Amino acid sequence: MNLTFRPLDPLKDAELLHGWVTHPKAAFWMMQDARLEDVERAYMEIAAHEHHDAFLGLHDGEPAFLMERYDPRYVELVGLYEPEPGDVGMHFLVAPTDRPVHGFTKAVITAVMAELFADPYTRRVVVEPDVTNKAVHALNEVVGFVPEREIDKPEKRALLSFCRREQFFERHSLAARGVAV
Repeated sequence: MNLTFRPLDPLKDAELLHGWVTHPKAAFWMMQDARLEDVERAYMEIAAHEHHDAFLGLHDGEPAFLMERYDPRYVELVGLYEPEPGDVGMHFLVAPTDRPVHGFTKAVITAVMAELFADPYTRRVVVEPDVTNKAVHALNEVVGFVPEREIDKPEKRALLSFCRREQFFERHSLAARGVAV
């Protein structure tokens, strides 16, 4: 499966993203009632932020998922846990489809994690999904995340979870594909 990434263009990609984030399957993205302008504004803010990035994930060259990378010392988790050097926060969203492909979401989260760990500075990936999002908890476990505790964020009760580089590579022998361990 050919999965690649490119930087998100907040203006060019806003219409596409709007359809994704307002879809019923994206309820945990918390943008169900967002207007196109809201999506543009949200991703313009991310693009302008020194510690937050968004990427469009491509499947065989076609947009298929979204990845956000952030520094939890400055975004999302400030004051909610004790960050370690090399911590990177992550969000991902798979585009809704009428023709689901078995194993696609697992392939996406694996590619997202490989992309994050391709940066040798990244030692640990941090996530904070909604405590009721059982599907993403199961996916997180597959790639090596270990839940630490529930935390209260302004918008949700979240399950703070971590995946260390070693945990991920233990589960996915990506070293054989040239990704540094």
